[in-house]
Amino acid sequence: MLKCSGVDAVTRENVAVACDSVIRSVDPVLGGDTGDTFIAPGFIDLQVNGFAGVDFNSPAVSHAEIQRAIDAIFSTGVTRFFPTVITGDPAEMLAALRNLAAARESLPHGEAMAGFHVEGPHISPEDGPRGAHPRAWVRPPDFDEFLRWQDAAQDHVRMVTLAPEWPGAPDYIERITETGVVAAIGHTRATAAQIRDAVSAGATLSTHLGNGAGSKTRTEEFIAEQLNSSRLAASFIVDPHHLPDEFLSRALHAKGVERSLLVTDAAAPAMCPPGPYVLGGVDVELKDDGRVVLRGGTRLAGSSLRMDHAIANVMARAGLTLAEAITMATTNPARVGRVGGRLRGLQPGSRADLVRFRFAGHGIEIQETYLSGQRVF
Repeated sequence: MLKCSGVDAVTRENVAVACDSVIRSVDPVLGGDTGDTFIAPGFIDLQVNGFAGVDFNSPAVSHAEIQRAIDAIFSTGVTRFFPTVITGDPAEMLAALRNLAAARESLPHGEAMAGFHVEGPHISPEDGPRGAHPRAWVRPPDFDEFLRWQDAAQDHVRMVTLAPEWPGAPDYIERITETGVVAAIGHTRATAAQIRDAVSAGATLSTHLGNGAGSKTRTEEFIAEQLNSSRLAASFIVDPHHLPDEFLSRALHAKGVERSLLVTDAAAPAMCPPGPYVLGGVDVELKDDGRVVLRGGTRLAGSSLRMDHAIANVMARAGLTLAEAITMATTNPARVGRVGGRLRGLQPGSRADLVRFRFAGHGIEIQETYLSGQRVF
């Protein structure tokens, strides 16, 4: 039986946690002092394109490389994440999903890949909202293609991001959500009516809201409608590059912490030195300031963000409390992404995914990470 203690990052109480693969008890440390170490549920990231030099979109990436990326992700406090496959050649996307599914089954900590997120290819073909996704492979929603994804992924596709302006998008959303998959809105310039139709059909998330939209378009109806919808949660990339503070604060106010979650949208350059990398067959570059851009250009292409940094960033930039930031990185993504065993947070019966950390300078420093009660960092 594992026992660890710390200050509960949500309640600020000194607690002792006893667990095996699940949490068995969370008891107050009466009259005790657990020091400056906080304890929280392990972080959850629903959008990770790659990490530590590894591109999850590459069918050629080895299982050993995937394990190396998972180990690096553990060092940031994340215990469950969605490897994300972006717009690409249909055969390459299938091969990437097949490779990830095989790695999930064979690796000792493969369960950390809680599901797969397919971002695209059913997104806007327009420059701007399309972001860094290759125009040549953008295509309309196709339920038969979705079924092929699930076959390749051994039914581990848990989220699909698409643009609702495509003809047939509401029917597609209704059909995939009937299978238990989360339909998310992203890379779009849909009308308010099209977004409402998507929500009525079952869409429940806005993927990295505000990205792919310049300062002018952040006031347009496709953003406003998503902000105002009480039925849509929203994910945010809180780094120095994707969203201005003014928009972030406005968006968090509109959605409320309870409908907001942090994602990294990390790509292969995360936790790597500046230089050239590849994202889903697209040449990208990590700049000295941490931006990941299309090679030779300025358009953002994913990020180099870590979840522990995202938590510190949203506290500093939006004035959130530690409890609010932790909620955006734990129970909120568990609920939105339907990550089993993680909905109740630091409570008996929850999966024993834990992180212990302390504040260091302007950020947080991960000290220990546990996956299903086993120390992985």
